[in-house]
Formats: sequence, C-alpha cells, structure tokens
Amino acid sequence: MPQLRIAAVLALAILLQLSLRKVWPPLVFIDFPLVVVVYVALQREAWQALITGTLAGLAVDAASGGVIGSGGFSKTLTAYIIFFAATRVNLENPLLRIPILAALDATVYVALHRLLGQPLLMPVVQTIAYRVIGTTIIGTLTILMLDNLLSDKARQRRLFKDRRRVARRSSGMPKRR
Repeated sequence: MPQLRIAAVLALAILLQLSLRKVWPPLVFIDFPLVVVVYVALQREAWQALITGTLAGLAVDAASGGVIGSGGFSKTLTAYIIFFAATRVNLENPLLRIPILAALDATVYVALHRLLGQPLLMPVVQTIAYRVIGTTIIGTLTILMLDNLLSDKARQRRLFKDRRRVARRSSGMPKRR
C-alpha cells in the first residue's frame, strides 16, 4: 500500500514539474520529483528510493526534451547518497537536509550536461543557485506536508485524536461542591 501512495505522489510531482513551467518559466528551477525522491530515501528504503529516483528522472527527461538519462542518473545517485547518509547520520531536520540535497542534485545535473556537451539554459552558477533556492523553499514545505500525509506516526495521531481530546478534558482538577 505505501508503494501506491508513493507512486501517486510521484506522478503528481512529475505532472507539477512539467505543467508549472508552462505557467511561469521561473518555476522550472523547482524540482518537485527530487523532493519526493528525498522523502522516500529518508524513509530508509533503499530499493524504493533508487526506483523512485530513476523513474522520476527518466520521466522528466523524456517529457522535457533534454538529454534522456541525465536527470535519471542524478536523481538515482542523489537517492543513493541520501539513503547512505540517512543510515549513518541523523538527517531529521528538514531545514538542514533539503539545501544539501538540492545542491547535490543540481551539481550532478550540471556536471552531466557539461560532460555530455549539452548546453544549459543559463550560466552554471545561476542554474545551481536558482535550483537550490527554489527546491529548498518549496521542498521544505512539501516534505513537511508529505510527512504529515504519508507517515505512520501522522496516521496514528489522526486515529487517536478523539481519545486525546477526551483524556485532556477529564484530567482537570476535581470539582468543588
């Protein structure tokens, strides 16, 4: 069941990535599929993270008309590095993890374009800076939202919400007569 939720969120992220760039061109620097890949990799599921990264990158590459494989490779490599780091270092702070991961993905993406001789839309430093800033801002908010929607802890909190409310009301001071 979690795989279906991840697939649905990934499909929504890919649709947002491809459609929002037509609405307002600066939104091309926000990498929605990368945010989903980061979320899955932080759940410490290696195969799910690698498959999610590969599918997200290849789908965006194929639909955007760029070099097919550069986005897939950068997101797969990013998913692996995140999974590896998350098993050894505590990456639970969303303000810390997204900028580092966005910078890693942007650097690999630009390096692959340079290696393959493909032109970038903007200069290298500007591309990396815009991708890091856009993905950091939107990614932090999206990770928090995904954590509230998809995690098991959030589901348990929603299930026991009424019980906590009743427990708080009844735990007051005894009434005086």
